Amino acid sequence: MATTQDVNIGTFIRFNGDLCVIIEWQHRTPGNLRAFYQAKMRNIKNGKLAENRFRSGEEIEVVRVEMKPLQYLYKDGNNLVCMDNETFEQIYIEESYFGEGVKFMKENMEVNAAFEGDTVIYAEPPKTVELEITYTEPGIRGDTATKTLKPATVETGATVSIPLFLNVGERIKIDTRTGEYMERVK
Repeated sequence: MATTQDVNIGTFIRFNGDLCVIIEWQHRTPGNLRAFYQAKMRNIKNGKLAENRFRSGEEIEVVRVEMKPLQYLYKDGNNLVCMDNETFEQIYIEESYFGEGVKFMKENMEVNAAFEGDTVIYAEPPKTVELEITYTEPGIRGDTATKTLKPATVETGATVSIPLFLNVGERIKIDTRTGEYMERVK
């Protein structure tokens, strides 16, 4: 058993019998009260968020999880087929494990998957991706002073809000966690 000092963001724990990943972890000492840790965690099975307070020094069951980089090959129904780069074994991972970031994924991208034994329990797309704009209204040259945005379709079919000065054929960097435009790739 581990204590609250051994837990950090990204740690997998067993909480109320369910496997959870820590999203936020803060140490708080309110006034003259005892210190505690405020945790925000995501349930791996159903994706729901939960919050809990742990006393400082409380024992927590930390789960050993192996993270592996995999190469995304293609989509097969509701599954994404990924390949282990060391053993060349093909692994089927449910699309829902990747969350909203799945709409920005292209073939041959590297993704991370967490395994408990041989079972995939968690998967995440790359944090940022570079994609080409396939459709948007014509850009206005020199309009970089305002923060006005317009919709654009990228090569994976997803829609992103981009600045007015961008045109079809340009490459942009997108944050897959939020789905927001970050910058133009030169």
